[in-house]
Amino acid sequence: MNKAREHWGSTFGFIMAAAGSAIGLGTLWQFPYMVGHNGGGLFVLLFLFFTVILGVPLFIAEVLIGRKAEKAAVGIFRVLSNDSPKWNMLGWLSVLSAFLILSYYMVVSGWGLNYIFLSISQFNLGKSPQEISDVFNILFKSSQINVFWCFIFILINIAVVYQGVRKGIEHWAKLLTTALLIILLLLLFYSFTLDGFSEAFKFVFYPTLHKLKPSAVLEALGLAFFTLSLGQGVMLTYGSYIKKTEDIPKTACIIGLMNVIVSIFAALVIFPVIFTFGFQPEEGFGLIFRILPVLFAKLPGSLIISTIFFILLVFTALTSSVALMEVIVANLMEIFSWTRKKSTLVSAAAIFIAAIPCALSGSGALFPDWVTMYGKNYFETIVDLLFQWMIPICGFFISIFVGWYLKKEMVKEEFKLGSTWGGLFSLWLFFIRWIAPLAIFVIILQRTGVINLDLIIK
Repeated sequence: MNKAREHWGSTFGFIMAAAGSAIGLGTLWQFPYMVGHNGGGLFVLLFLFFTVILGVPLFIAEVLIGRKAEKAAVGIFRVLSNDSPKWNMLGWLSVLSAFLILSYYMVVSGWGLNYIFLSISQFNLGKSPQEISDVFNILFKSSQINVFWCFIFILINIAVVYQGVRKGIEHWAKLLTTALLIILLLLLFYSFTLDGFSEAFKFVFYPTLHKLKPSAVLEALGLAFFTLSLGQGVMLTYGSYIKKTEDIPKTACIIGLMNVIVSIFAALVIFPVIFTFGFQPEEGFGLIFRILPVLFAKLPGSLIISTIFFILLVFTALTSSVALMEVIVANLMEIFSWTRKKSTLVSAAAIFIAAIPCALSGSGALFPDWVTMYGKNYFETIVDLLFQWMIPICGFFISIFVGWYLKKEMVKEEFKLGSTWGGLFSLWLFFIRWIAPLAIFVIILQRTGVINLDLIIK
């Protein structure tokens, strides 16, 4: 006899868990960088627009089929497709995506833990700006330190996921996401006092056209998709824990709104610091680990501000990594009938092994010829594989599966179940059937170089 499936204890618990998953490392580094790279305000408006027309509809689709099947990612497509081998592959692909994301996510999160320790130790005292910035270069090349902090962060994830949905993930999501929002607000209030805040505010909210390339429209669309943890098995899994009485469309809109607000707040925390000292945004992790520590050292209360910021970074990483680990754990429990404890420990061990090549990417201790062969290190290769291919492909086929493969009557019934927003079904289905697949398909073509909108649209 099958054990009854565990469910979220409350709507608030699901909202905080899902929002915590969406508010990941990308919120603190990817969103601010992309806003800076694409000229500010107009890109923010596009991100907001695409979150509404693409992100939220796909979010609803993933949660909806998760609740309908009450299974983990692989089981969802097996049950709803009558065990079709073609659709079963989609479930496995989403699990593989979550696994590969964790292989580098744990390493980056470990960097965050390391910088908390560095901040508390006041590592920037007596150092020049260049020496402070070079600390990250040393860290990136240090195999032993990367592996150590990665291992510590995995242990923290085990402690949360090991306890189950309600006592573990939901309980800690409420605490961590709430703490995350409080810390972000404290940093935002502090940024109000900086000389560069007015310039940053104008940059983020004032639309300008001269820096926005046509391809940036697709970047905004893709960012809206990825920041909601779509195409990674997370919302499929979290949806399977939702009660039949929950209002999925309404809840999805709340989480989408939270994601947008937190992303904007993160930009308003980072850009005032950048503009106060006359710096320009840099790509990716360099902005957080190379430049921000230099700027924090120039601010009053450097120890407190720097430590709080990197605690925020780790909290955002943890709420996402826990969600991704749960994808793997839930599938192991269903496929092999393992206990949660065994599934968690096996998952953690496998993730740690997979993370080692990412942790060693900077040193070249493993796969020394990787850069020569592929033009980038192993870490960068995995990130590109995921975001150029695997995640977009997952999102594309999920929209096809829900919009075209499943019976419309069944999808409509599940959409309206427990919802006061049932009248929006036809509009939502239109976006899932037509807008989402077309938009994601164009993203894939652009990202892989098949088309170049910057050359097509001049």
